[in-house]
Amino acid sequence: MARSLPKLILFTLFFSLTTFAARSQTSARSLSIEAGPRRSEKLSHLHFYLHEVFAGPNFTATQVASAPTTIQSATSFGAVFVIDDMLKLGPDAGSKLVGRAQGLTSSVSQAESTLLMAVNFVFAEGKFNGSTLSMLGRNSLALEVREMAITGGTGAFRLARGYVRTKTHSIDRTSGLLVSEYDVYVWHY
Repeated sequence: MARSLPKLILFTLFFSLTTFAARSQTSARSLSIEAGPRRSEKLSHLHFYLHEVFAGPNFTATQVASAPTTIQSATSFGAVFVIDDMLKLGPDAGSKLVGRAQGLTSSVSQAESTLLMAVNFVFAEGKFNGSTLSMLGRNSLALEVREMAITGGTGAFRLARGYVRTKTHSIDRTSGLLVSEYDVYVWHY
C-alpha cells in the first residue's frame, strides 16, 4: 500500500492538471473577438508650449513628497511633484489654451538635474478634443533638447506610440513661469 500511495498522488495530480488544461483550452476557444473597422495608421506631429507656474497663488506644479535628504541635495534628489500645467499654442501668456499636462515628475538623479516624467497630455481643442497621450521618460534638464516616449493614449490616440522632443523656451524666476516647447510625433489609428 505504501508503494502505491505516491503513484495514486501522481495520478490524481496528473488527472487534475489535464482536466484543468482541457477546460482552459475550451474556455479560450469560446472567446470571440470582433474585429473593428480596419483603419490605417498615421503619423501626427503636434507642436505646443507647456506653461508651468511654479510660484505664486495660481501655481500649476507643487511638491507633494520628498526624501529626508532632498533638502541637502544639489539636484533635489527624491522630490516628487504633481503638475496640472497648461498646453498653449504659443509661448506667450495670452496664447490659446489647447489642453493640460497632468501627472507626476520626480527628481531621480543625485549627479544632475534629471526628472522622471509620467504625464498625460489632455487635449481640449480641435480635432483631438477629449483625447489624451501618455508620456513617460527621463528628462535631463542639462540637455538643450530632451526626448521622451509616448506610451499610449485614448480617443483619437488609441494604440498610440511615438516620442516627444522638448526644450526649455524660457524661465522667469520672478513671476514663477516656466515655458517649454514640445514637438510630439505620434503614430495612431
